[in-house]
Amino acid sequence: MELPGRRELREQILHQMDGRTSYVSDADVYREIDKAILRSGHSGYGTLSEKEELRRQMFSSIRGFDVLEKYLEDSSISEIMVIGASHIFVEQNGRVRRTRDHFFEEADVYRLIEQIVAPTNRMVNEASPIVDSRLPDGSRVHIVLPPISLEGPVITIRKFLKGGMTIARLLAFGEFPEALTGILSALVKGKYNILISGATNSGKSSLLNALAEYIGQEERVITIEDSAELQLFHVDNLVRLETRNANVEGANEITMQDLIKASLRMRPDRIIVGEVRGAEAMSMLQALSTGHSGSFSSIHANSCRDALRRLETMVLMGMDMPLGAIQGLIASSVDILIHLGRCLNGERKILEISEIKDYSRTEYETHTLFQYDKDHGLELREELFHVEKLKDYGQYEKYCEAVKLFREGRAEQKKARA
Repeated sequence: MELPGRRELREQILHQMDGRTSYVSDADVYREIDKAILRSGHSGYGTLSEKEELRRQMFSSIRGFDVLEKYLEDSSISEIMVIGASHIFVEQNGRVRRTRDHFFEEADVYRLIEQIVAPTNRMVNEASPIVDSRLPDGSRVHIVLPPISLEGPVITIRKFLKGGMTIARLLAFGEFPEALTGILSALVKGKYNILISGATNSGKSSLLNALAEYIGQEERVITIEDSAELQLFHVDNLVRLETRNANVEGANEITMQDLIKASLRMRPDRIIVGEVRGAEAMSMLQALSTGHSGSFSSIHANSCRDALRRLETMVLMGMDMPLGAIQGLIASSVDILIHLGRCLNGERKILEISEIKDYSRTEYETHTLFQYDKDHGLELREELFHVEKLKDYGQYEKYCEAVKLFREGRAEQKKARA
């Protein structure tokens, strides 16, 4: 008897279940798989271990993430990129490569997309072909469908480490020297408003997650995101808010701007805006300038200075007001700028940390606290100018001690190289 191929075997299982894969338990799915393998002549499928692998693959293709399952389980892979049914790329240890795997057909990609977006109450179709979603573990998913995508459905998955990103993990990855942790801790505990900038996949969300370690457990934190991905495990009093797309009639949309306004009525100690992208920038700045110190956000930009310019542009997108007034609001709302980037070897690094000192009528007055040098690493250039918050929250002595330790550490490294 000629055994059915894996594609035909899966179709038999789906037919037997009447397509009701979303309404049955995992045990029921495995039971139907076992029945189908037995009906087809299980002895022809090889050894016991090969049958177990076939069983696992069938379950992944019906209930799991199909051929992507093994890449989602691989901790060395940080990004998965699907283009149509035949092209799957992954970023592994900072390098992008094409895999040999592929979906049977495009219909399998659409099935996977439906499985991803359904639990998050999102909708994606030809009329609304772009959507952000997330996986159960918090990994971020971006989906684009035809006719916007000319190569078929496109899925981009940004994976997150189990247990969330921590300072210890960033140190292990070499993103910044350990001596910087005392300074970052003082800035967060001193309730400085921090804006993290960088290109796509430069580590903005990871650093934002890690910095939240320094937030006091007694503080009430509101997170606002397009697609919830921040994992603040140590914060007990945590409220997570997520935007909602408009329905098929184009109504009932909940925007970032709506959520920022709502958060102000929730008695927050800190507000964390996962990423500011548009007109919600004005609402975020107003929140920061009305007493909610110690808040974080991130933005796509090429440098600390560019982050300020992009923030200006975003405010102008949603409000007609003089540029000078916008710049003054930014200068009074944002205290610290941290810029991230990738080196040629794929490693993520903190490239620059700057402070906004003031704003004159024509320009921001900033100075660079830290600057990355490719030969010597992250170097201290200047000390913090505005230390009032450090003193108010009992962090001034800790900051001074951290700066002293950083200087001594750098001096020892230079002496050793000499």
